[in-house]
Amino acid sequence: MKELSTTVFADGFVFLEGPRWRNDKLWLSDMHGHTVYTLTMDGQRKKVVDVPGQPSGLGFLPDGTPLIVSMHDRKLMKLIDGKLELHADLSTLCPYEINDMVVDKNGNAYIGNIGFDIFKKEKFKPTNFVRVSAAGEAREVATDLAVPNGPVITPDGKTLIVAESWAKKLTAFTIDDDGSLSGRRVFADLGNAAPDGICLDAEGAVWVAAFNQDNFIRVLEGGEITHKVKVVDRFPVACTLGGPDGCTLFGLTYQGSIQDIGKGKAASRIEIAHVDVPGSGSP
Repeated sequence: MKELSTTVFADGFVFLEGPRWRNDKLWLSDMHGHTVYTLTMDGQRKKVVDVPGQPSGLGFLPDGTPLIVSMHDRKLMKLIDGKLELHADLSTLCPYEINDMVVDKNGNAYIGNIGFDIFKKEKFKPTNFVRVSAAGEAREVATDLAVPNGPVITPDGKTLIVAESWAKKLTAFTIDDDGSLSGRRVFADLGNAAPDGICLDAEGAVWVAAFNQDNFIRVLEGGEITHKVKVVDRFPVACTLGGPDGCTLFGLTYQGSIQDIGKGKAASRIEIAHVDVPGSGSP
């Protein structure tokens, strides 16, 4: 197993989620800063839009229109001429705050939700997974998931892999022609590692932010860990691959406890490491 370390790319954020590399920029949500940002490789930071309902997962329609998860009101928004417009209201489908998302090449968005109030220490409840078509039509496509997080889709568009944070595993589904999910199976049992955000590389391996540990890990189907990227005194939250050659791992990290999240302290930053295999483009 190969071990890597990180350097700090940018800091001063509250709680970062949803990193995406697109058009030579890193897009990300400062969830508890209620803002979506972009950053260029030379560190230039730009505020894209304020999201009062708390942004999380990000994606793009085929024409380049950004899609943004608004967590609290359980709505998927689209960004038109700098303003947020409703793409789909998921409040009747999702029992609790929606979170991460992946969008396929046809503009179909697959979105998870937490299922229970972690911060109020509610008892764990399994939850569902929702698909929103490019036209904004929403329906449930999977159930009984243990906090679905960080979904990715393989380049052929046939497989979706999702992190089940509370089950400590990666789960794969076949994407049917109508966008439904079938053939549920374990992609990788992660042992004691609780996965948060994930991304997919060009060899089909998954990079995982192990939130309860101090590593980003690269996992093959079946569970073999090939690489670890250590972070010091921080929690890994999410990751994506990008940069000029696609081989920069952007890791979002947080310093503090779960109970501290949302209190407004600037405790989140972006750390980077250079890896051997470029990203696949998902999420």
